[in-house]
Amino acid sequence: MGDFFHSYVSFFPFPISHFSFLISHFSFFPPFFWRFEINIVFLRQNKDGVFIASSSIQIKYHANYKRKRMRNAIYYRNTLYYRCMLVVLFLVNSIQVSYAQSWQEYLEQLSEQEEYEDMNWESYEDILEGYAENPINLNTATKEELEQFPFLSAQQIEDIQAYIYQYGEMKSLGELAMIESISWYERQLLCCFVYAGEVKKRSFPSLSQIAKYGKHETVAAVKVPLYERKGDKDGYLGYPYKHWLRYQFHYSDYVKMGFVASQDAGEPFFAGKNNMGYDFYSYYLQIRKWGKLKNLTLGKYRLREGMGLILNNDFGFGKLSMLSSLGRMGTSIRTHSSRYAVNYLQGVAATLNVCKGLDVSAFLSYRKIDATVKKDSISTIVTTGMHRTEKEIEKQGIVSAFLLGGNLHYTKNGFHVGATGICYSYSLSLHPNKSQLYKRFAPEGKNFWNASIDYGYISHRLTLQGEVATGDCGVAATVNTASYLLSEQFSVLALYRFYPYRYYAIYSNSFSAGSSVQDESGCYVGLRWSPSSKWVCDIYGDVAYFAWPKYRMKGSSYAMDYLASVIFQPSRSLRLGARYQYKQKYDVITQRARLYCGIEKGAWSSKTQVDANFLSQNYGMMVNESMEYRFRWLRLNAFLGYFRTKDYESRVYAFEPGLLYTMSFGSYFGEGIRCGLRSKAEIGKHWVLVCKGAMTKYFDRNHISSGLQQINGSAQTDLEIQVKWKF
Repeated sequence: MGDFFHSYVSFFPFPISHFSFLISHFSFFPPFFWRFEINIVFLRQNKDGVFIASSSIQIKYHANYKRKRMRNAIYYRNTLYYRCMLVVLFLVNSIQVSYAQSWQEYLEQLSEQEEYEDMNWESYEDILEGYAENPINLNTATKEELEQFPFLSAQQIEDIQAYIYQYGEMKSLGELAMIESISWYERQLLCCFVYAGEVKKRSFPSLSQIAKYGKHETVAAVKVPLYERKGDKDGYLGYPYKHWLRYQFHYSDYVKMGFVASQDAGEPFFAGKNNMGYDFYSYYLQIRKWGKLKNLTLGKYRLREGMGLILNNDFGFGKLSMLSSLGRMGTSIRTHSSRYAVNYLQGVAATLNVCKGLDVSAFLSYRKIDATVKKDSISTIVTTGMHRTEKEIEKQGIVSAFLLGGNLHYTKNGFHVGATGICYSYSLSLHPNKSQLYKRFAPEGKNFWNASIDYGYISHRLTLQGEVATGDCGVAATVNTASYLLSEQFSVLALYRFYPYRYYAIYSNSFSAGSSVQDESGCYVGLRWSPSSKWVCDIYGDVAYFAWPKYRMKGSSYAMDYLASVIFQPSRSLRLGARYQYKQKYDVITQRARLYCGIEKGAWSSKTQVDANFLSQNYGMMVNESMEYRFRWLRLNAFLGYFRTKDYESRVYAFEPGLLYTMSFGSYFGEGIRCGLRSKAEIGKHWVLVCKGAMTKYFDRNHISSGLQQINGSAQTDLEIQVKWKF
């Protein structure tokens, strides 16, 4: 006989009132093992519905006992103890845990470990907001669905699916604690978007079912400036209001369709080139799990292939969270449901499951892009998405971009390999100014192609990933990663990339210290240590070398980036954090430090944060205070911050509560204050009303910004209103 059960119980979210119970642990082995053990553990439930060990009594006798105990509790699942525990879990399965902390707060915690620039946070929040409104069943979730959560690594996704495959459906989300690779922090975040439900055999619904039981959602928002820009008087062709509209229909995870209409301040509305109303429209239709057809997307969409060496216009993150997403292989197709007017594809994309383990994807895109044209050639592709003046409108949609490609992806026993090929062209030739040294190897011409092979192996502890790519440039680029889970508390990862200066792929977006996947070789090493559920410690170091001169550089250069982050949460009501970053890029040295403290008491919560930046002789700092009050259907937020920096280079960033589907990360320099109020009211089951008023007051200037954006005053105040209707 072996152990009847393991006594390591750390996380069981029972949504029952506070009580305590007793777990006893008995072990017996034949005489030649000479082992006798009694283990009694008292468990109590804290205020968050989590059972924790409060005390224990142990009586043990061992003699020449050398048998190695298994470390992972999931191996004991079929024991008598665990079967009994599953009965208890099943009885309370219908009642879900109510997490007091919203997923937006977890997202803010994630952002505290990342850089803010060059991130499309709007796309990230758009995905998570959708899953928060419509959680998915973890027992039926596909690999592609789990890959929509960027905070999950490829190894963690593999472990979740392996756990369900080996032991059957989860009876409670508390079973996530049995998966060693998922930390306490990640479990909390994942629980906001998934549930553990009964597995039912499902087939693709009929049109009548879709029409009858589908859900509708309409969102409208407007931003009203309480000031006047110079361009509002003379320069901008439209009025100063920013507004957008979104409608979306979905039936479970089978069908999703909708459109987005967006208008930036200063853009003409029902005038000029915008005679159809809004400046930007996005239409999309997505069908999933239709027999062998895993995904069919029509309209505007985002696409990621392999590790992004040749094609990735999906969102990316900093050096901690992006590394997790780099472990994803194969094809990821998402609808473009955000207001981001650039960096998307338009046409059709599909993924077909040919046989077990083999997927085939194909995609086609044709769209108009903004560009600066000189002598019938493209000198610069414009990515601002702004069309407010005559000059900006002259660049609007004057070039056609065509893309055609496909992908093969095969997976078996943790091993996977894929091949991707794309060809793309423009209606006019690219002709960059190659007299500028840093543009010497920029792509030139009308027609281009790229091809790549990606590969990898994923096990419970070890993850290996890589991709090799080439193209009409005639050289090869590669990126390779390896991560190893030493224990539940400690993990290490490493990444090496080599991007020759002659390599280019216009649609690429992969791990890099520079601004593009070109002219870079480097090595990244990261460590995560979580000694307990209260502590999360992250450390990484990244060194990169640039062989060819970069912008404003005359020769080769290098970059170094080191970061240490510590988060300490001794209780549900208190969270402390600290971060320090040392960064040297080219000849500029930047040091950033952050300290914060979050307190939650009943319906009240507050957060105090201090940021400091140091750049040679320059410096910057900001002190932030934010408070929140939750009362049934109403949520109120107030925030106030004081900032002081020497110049723009020493600017500081701060998160603040914003509207739905809108992440707010402000950038501040000079001296002044930032303050605001936000209210969110859930009116019945169908209506949500969000109002926000915010002001930035400067003490060191009489006007704000320059050019057409100049405001003749020292204060900038905006009012935002949003209405959401669900039916």
